[in-house]
Order: sequence, then C-alpha cells, then structure tokens
Amino acid sequence: MAAYGRGVRVGNWLEDLHEQEELLRDFISRRERGQLLMQRLARLQENIFKKVKLSVSIDGLVHFGDTVMIMNPDTKTPEAKDDETRGDLTLAVDMEEISLFSDDPPQVSRGLSAVNSVNPVGRNSFCIVSADGSGVGEPLRFGQNFLLGTTGGISDTMFYLGSDHKTFTAFAKKSRLQPVFLTGEDSYLTCWQAAFLDPQLRLEYEGFPVPANTKILITHCYTNRNLAIPRNFCVWSYFGKECEVVCHNYLDSHKVEEYKNYWEIITGNPGAEGGTMIDRPKPHPDGYKNEELS
Repeated sequence: MAAYGRGVRVGNWLEDLHEQEELLRDFISRRERGQLLMQRLARLQENIFKKVKLSVSIDGLVHFGDTVMIMNPDTKTPEAKDDETRGDLTLAVDMEEISLFSDDPPQVSRGLSAVNSVNPVGRNSFCIVSADGSGVGEPLRFGQNFLLGTTGGISDTMFYLGSDHKTFTAFAKKSRLQPVFLTGEDSYLTCWQAAFLDPQLRLEYEGFPVPANTKILITHCYTNRNLAIPRNFCVWSYFGKECEVVCHNYLDSHKVEEYKNYWEIITGNPGAEGGTMIDRPKPHPDGYKNEELS
C-alpha cells in the first residue's frame, strides 16, 4: 500500500506546500523591490566605496565647504604592530549593521574608526562646515570653530563629528578614553579648532589661515582634548579590524603633543592625473639637476 505524501494535498502536506509557495512569492517580491540582502550589500558597497573627488586648494589653504580627508600621518612607531595600524590612517564612518537586515535604508552608525586607506571614498570624506556663519570659500583660521560633517556616502543627512566627557557608561570601547562619535545634531559638542603644531608659535599663529596637507592639531572645543589615534587599540567594525579614534592629549616629557595627535587635512591634486596631494611627487630638495633633464 502506497504511503501518503505531499501529492495528496491534505493535512500537513498541504500546509508545507502553501508555505513553500508563500516563501517563493515573498522572495520574488523582495527581489523586484531590491530588498534582498545581497542586493542591499551590493548597493552599500557601491555607494560607500564610491570614489569621491576632493576639493582642490589653489592657494594651499583649507576653506569652508571643502571636501577633504582627515589623515593621521605614518610615524613608523612600535605601537603599530598590525598591518591595520601601520601607514597613513584616515577617519572613516562605520555602518549600523542591524539596518542591513531591515527594510529601511542603511543608516550611518554613531561609531567612528580609522582605516589604513588614503583613497578618497564616501566613507572617509568629510566637509569643512562653518560654525560661526563664515561663507563658503572663506579660509579656515587657527582658533576658529568649525564642524566636520559627512554623509558617509549613503545618506542625504549630514552627520557631524562630536565628542563629550567620558562617564561610567560612555567611553571608548578599548582604551576607555574620551569617545568620539557622529551625531545629526549641530551643537557645541561638535565644534573643533585647528591649532598650530609648534607650541612655542601656537599663540603667534592664532588667526592665521590653516594650510592644507600640513601637520596640525584638531582640538575639541568643549573638552579641550585633541583628536587622537592611539594605534595600539583596534575595534571590529562591519568592514573588519580598524583603529580606535579617541579624544586625548598625548604629551611627552616636555609637555608637547605626540604623533598620536598629529593630523593633516588632505585636499585634491590639481594636476591632470587627479587623486590627492599625497599622490603628488615630492619636490627634489636640491632642485632638478642638468643630467636629470637631459
């Protein structure tokens, strides 16, 4: 005697058949709307790693409205033991992983990290925003408040780099220092200032324009702590292992800021080859020799 199977369309077999048909209809509907996880990940990769053209500085200065990268230059220090902590590191936004599995558009996370990449993409590009009403195109000056805004390459909303005093519940995950985060609100917690690198000339340079592609300090106005990358604390993000970003004043025995607080505001290369000023060849220290030109 033959056993019952799904072909009889009764009882649990009929329920299983309807369940499979419902799953197939749901899959086709999601695919047509582009809501499958693989489709969302493909769009995310395309947008967040889309190449961004940085602003070109004609006069060598940083201006409000410029699209730049914020880079911590390589110093070849013993703290950088992994490949992710070596070389030039740039600030980059992180993704809210839980939003990838929902029907809502992917959201930029409050988290921030530093990546070993100097290629300008949507993730590590920032905009210099005025905090005191200065017009677009005006030069940023030492001691002047400004904001660092980014869309992360996936959002139309501008998020601002901010920080606040650490508490028992709010601190950096690894180093337990003052945290750095992204927020959609423009407040005094998101105000920063550029300071001249040499402390003996810092007061004299107050009010002078900030040069691009030059080592400076970026100080948080509310807490008076400098933006820093310890390079010995790593965090895991959606994109892998990356360096933690904090606000802390790293001082040597002479009370002078260390390399962990050094930053450069990177602009675009004005040459025909494009790219950034990092890609531009360094000038010869003694000028071009006759045999090199012949």
